[in-house]
Amino acid sequence: MSVSFEDVQKAHEAIKESIIRTPTVKAARLSVHLGIDLYFKLENLQHTNAFKARGALNKLLTLNEEQRKRGVIACSAGNHAQGVAFHAQRLGIPATIVMPNGTPFNKIQKTEDFGAKVVLHGKQFDESVGETLRLAKEKGLTFIHPFDDEAVIAGQGTLGLEMLEQQPGLDVIVVPIGGGGLIAGVATAVKGVKPEIEVIGAQAALYDAVSARNEGRDCPEGGATLAEGIAVKAPAPRNLEVIDRLVDHIYTADESEIESAIFDLLSDEKLVAEGAAGAGLAVIKKNLKRFKGKKVGLVVCGGNIDSRLLSTLILRGLVRDGRITRLRFEIDDTPGQLSDISRIIGEAGANVIEVIHQRMMQSVSLKRAELDVVIEARDKNHVSEIVKTLRESGFKVTATAKV
Repeated sequence: MSVSFEDVQKAHEAIKESIIRTPTVKAARLSVHLGIDLYFKLENLQHTNAFKARGALNKLLTLNEEQRKRGVIACSAGNHAQGVAFHAQRLGIPATIVMPNGTPFNKIQKTEDFGAKVVLHGKQFDESVGETLRLAKEKGLTFIHPFDDEAVIAGQGTLGLEMLEQQPGLDVIVVPIGGGGLIAGVATAVKGVKPEIEVIGAQAALYDAVSARNEGRDCPEGGATLAEGIAVKAPAPRNLEVIDRLVDHIYTADESEIESAIFDLLSDEKLVAEGAAGAGLAVIKKNLKRFKGKKVGLVVCGGNIDSRLLSTLILRGLVRDGRITRLRFEIDDTPGQLSDISRIIGEAGANVIEVIHQRMMQSVSLKRAELDVVIEARDKNHVSEIVKTLRESGFKVTATAKV
C-alpha cells in the first residue's frame, strides 16, 4: 500500500510542533558558479542533524499506550538511530537501538546520550537486522524500520510540503535515494501540491540499485562510499512503486564527484553536509544542461559526516583547487637557499606551511639536496606564477598536486 498525499498532510499536522521547520535558502555562490537558480532545504539543521527525525517522530506518535510502555527498537548505525532515540526520549518511550559491531564509538555515544539502550550485534547490517527482529519478538517491542514503513515515509515527506510553502516557484527537486523512503515521501508530497513539478533522484554509483533495475542490469556489489546514508542495496518494494510512478528521472554520481560536491557545499556555502547530500549536488553539477533555466531545489538531507573524514576531504579539496601545492626543488646544498626560496614565495603572496629538506636521497648528487616546500596559494594560476618566478631566479622546481 502506497502512502497518500493525505497521509503526508496528516503527518505534517502531527509533527509540526515538535520538529524544526528548516529553511529553504538560495545557494547564492553556487547559483553563480553553476549558472542555475539553486535552493537548499537545510535538513542538516534538523534535530539530530538529519531528516530522519521526521519519520521517526511520526511513527512514534502512532503507537498506542501499551506499545509506548513496552518500547521501540530500531536497527541503525547512523541518522535513523539518533532520530528514534531523540524523540523516544522526549516522549518517554524506552528505545533500543541495534548496531553492528565496529560502529564508531562517537555514533554509539550520541545515541546513548538520547537515552537509548545500544546493543552491538553482527558484523554487517543484515546480521544486525536479524537480531533486531528477534529482540522485537522476544520483548514485544515495536520495530521502527528506517524506510519501509508508511508512517516513516509520510513523516519524511513533510519536508517536501515545507519546501513548496517556502519556495512555491520550484520547478524541480533533487532528492537522494537509499532505501527510497525519503524520495517516496517527498515525491508524494510535492506532486500532490504541484503535479507539474519534476522530481529527480540521486544515487551513489556503488549503490545505484534503482538505476540498475530500470536499465535491466545487475545491481552493483557496493563498497565503501562517502554516501553512507544511501548505501542501500535494495530499496523497499513499496518505495519502488512510488518511484516508478512519481519520480521523473534518476542520475548517479561516483565517489570523486560526491567528494567534490561536499567540498563545494562547505567552501562556497559554508554548509557541513554528509555524503548523501553531496550525491544530490554532484548529480546537479554533472547534468547542468538538464537544470538550466529552472528553479532547482536540493534536499540537503543531513550533516552527520565524521570530523576526521571531513578534515581530510577539506585538505584534498584545497589540493585539487591548487590552493595547497607541493613544490619540489633540487638545490645546491649551501647556506641561504631555503631563505631565498621562502622570500620569493612570500613576496609572491603565498604562504609556506611545510618544508622537508632531504640530504640522504640517492636520487640527487652528493653536493645537492632535495627540498619539498608545501605552499598555500590563491589558485592554480597563482601557483604557475610562483613557479615561473622561481625558475627565472635560477631554481630547478616542479609543482605537484600531491601533498
